[in-house]
Amino acid sequence: MEPEALERFTWYMREQSALTVMFHTKIADQMGLSATDEKCLDLAMRADGPVTAGRIAELSGLSTGAVTGVIDRLERAGFVRRVRDPHDRRKVLVEVTIADVEKFGHLFEVARQSLIEVLSHFGEDELQVIERYLQLQIETFRKRVIDT
Repeated sequence: MEPEALERFTWYMREQSALTVMFHTKIADQMGLSATDEKCLDLAMRADGPVTAGRIAELSGLSTGAVTGVIDRLERAGFVRRVRDPHDRRKVLVEVTIADVEKFGHLFEVARQSLIEVLSHFGEDELQVIERYLQLQIETFRKRVIDT
């Protein structure tokens, strides 16, 4: 890869990252949460049902101690509750309280509409390339940054 191309893509990624962090900070503030708490809530929401604190730690790259604090704050704010695992009563699961989360769905509509607008500029072949890029970026970044 040419150094100029790497420099351009580095700038794009840094700008996208900064905008994403600021967007989620703004959303989290409106929800009464920190940006970390809001993203951990998002991870829990995207899981298939209730999830363990350990799984949130794995997905987020945070320590289990930090995740315990996140869950405490989310529980106090009414976004999650701790429940016993029906298959193993010794385990505690984190369950998202959907009713409380849904009232903030409108905050994400601007981002969704922006995505629709941007994707409308690309044909199906281009979308496949973009999707492949994003999948590889997520996989590589998770492996090198989160899972270390």
